[in-house]
Amino acid sequence: MDRWQSMRIFVKVAETASFAEAARQLNLSAPAVTRAIAALEDAIGARLFVRTTRSVKLTEGGGRYLEDCRRILSDIVEAEAAAGGSYATPTGTLSVTAPLLFGQMHVLPILMDYLDAYPSMAVRTLFIDRSVNIIDEGIDVAVRIGHLPDSAFTAIRVGRVRRVICASPAYLAEHGEPESPADLNRHRIAAPTSAWAINEWRFKGDQRLTVRPALQCNTNEAVISAALAGWGLTRVLHYQVGPALAAGQLRIVLAEHEEEPVPVHVLHPEGRHAPAKVRAFVDMAVDRLRANPLLNG
Repeated sequence: MDRWQSMRIFVKVAETASFAEAARQLNLSAPAVTRAIAALEDAIGARLFVRTTRSVKLTEGGGRYLEDCRRILSDIVEAEAAAGGSYATPTGTLSVTAPLLFGQMHVLPILMDYLDAYPSMAVRTLFIDRSVNIIDEGIDVAVRIGHLPDSAFTAIRVGRVRRVICASPAYLAEHGEPESPADLNRHRIAAPTSAWAINEWRFKGDQRLTVRPALQCNTNEAVISAALAGWGLTRVLHYQVGPALAAGQLRIVLAEHEEEPVPVHVLHPEGRHAPAKVRAFVDMAVDRLRANPLLNG
């Protein structure tokens, strides 16, 4: 068995923490996997795993070797893809993640146009309100709302979004419009329980207010529906209520007290070695999102 194949087996064992599961996923026999790891350990002169009857764990040296193997295998895949032309023409399946409503409202239309432009491509989406591990979940491109931690990923800023407090004109006519954050204490509040939502609302000048929502919902759509129905106030990201604001169904309050908008980025891990399928989508998404007035207000 050549060194490249042995490295592939080693990476799979490390990822699955199981010789048997690695063998199953690679369609190999368990003895073949065991022999490959043993051969690598002999060639390197160090143990890569600590094995017990219940677990398989990387040694310290194995952890360092795993990083090198992933880099080497990635370089091989890139070289083969370049030789085969996939770095010139979009091919295969593109995986994209974004926050749930943002994905449905703003990323999905771009993806449909992308598929129209490249009919041989396929797309898989993961629209969800949590931060997805791009590498572990096999994601090619992510759209992220919020400040990004330092990483080696390529991040392109495409806009920013406001957190706005809004209510229906009918609710405000009946209950009055809050003039300061403290006035929120006398209003009914519907709050989402999404990943970024907390009950300590922040405002300009580091003002903070702990709200006590009478209605908590696990989706942003639900609290927006409550606001549209005239039940109370809610606080969501501006793009989520853009159509309702434009139609006059909702109205923003306390705009002068809003905290700084949060950035929106298109993120991918490939850097300058990104295949054509990623480059083509990123170029299209960056142009379209930067032109979106809801992301540049």
